[in-house]
Amino acid sequence: LRTLVRIISSTPRVFLSGCSKARFAGTSGAIAKNSNAAAAAQEQPNVEIVLTRVLSVRGLAKAYGETAVFAALDLALNQGQTLAIIGASGCGKTTLLRILAGLTRADSGTVRIDANDMNDVSPQARGAVYLYQEPLLFPHLDVFENIAFGLRLRGLPRATINNEVEAMLVALELENFARRRPASLSGGQRQRVAFGRALAVKPALLLLDEPFSNLDPPARASMQQLCKRLTRHHHSSVVFVTHDLKEALIMGDCFGRLADGRYQAYVDRAAFCADAANGVQAELAFWRDGAAGLISMAT
Repeated sequence: LRTLVRIISSTPRVFLSGCSKARFAGTSGAIAKNSNAAAAAQEQPNVEIVLTRVLSVRGLAKAYGETAVFAALDLALNQGQTLAIIGASGCGKTTLLRILAGLTRADSGTVRIDANDMNDVSPQARGAVYLYQEPLLFPHLDVFENIAFGLRLRGLPRATINNEVEAMLVALELENFARRRPASLSGGQRQRVAFGRALAVKPALLLLDEPFSNLDPPARASMQQLCKRLTRHHHSSVVFVTHDLKEALIMGDCFGRLADGRYQAYVDRAAFCADAANGVQAELAFWRDGAAGLISMAT
């Protein structure tokens, strides 16, 4: 109960514009600069904080035959935020991500990434990376080369690639596994490699499709914290879909719910938790009543 309350009450972070100017120039300086700007803004209430819109979706609709997945779906995501979308299995979460990635075509509506219309842009040109539930690593490449793969495709200098990959290995706590093949890794380690490969190319948009659902509880909790830490460090813009309420609350800065073909956006964590349809209050009541019952039985 205390863990859930702590998750609910945690304050979402806000980032300023200007942190995504160079994809491969490093983000630490920009983050520090904007952290100072945010502090200055807090000291001067009249200073306006401007958010950079990374993703804008308007009027999105998709159906398979007579079955509508969703219609008139609107959503938005600002730079450096993680949008956690919750929904039951089969509600259209994966379809939404596939449309954003360019792997599935919408029936109508527009998708804009960094203000550019993506409707006729190929998946590889969108600047978006889609991470599946399965790691999908190259079995013939070791950990280092799996992470380096996207950087090599971009033709970066060898020294830059080595530095980027070595830093990522340290962040993933896999520096001692650089020359291991995927077959010799645990499920959690393989997922870390896949996540590192996705982050290494510094995508404009990171799409995460329940990427930790196949992990055991300890590995899943570890990956959630790692993901949150690294996406903050890299100032990544993320759409994270899940059917797990606790995971949504852990991962998200802003929230949405997809159900019965409709998308509901929430302005903040408090609004998401206050909506009975999301089950937060029911979850709290369950654990509160359960704790009271245990105390009563013990006495």
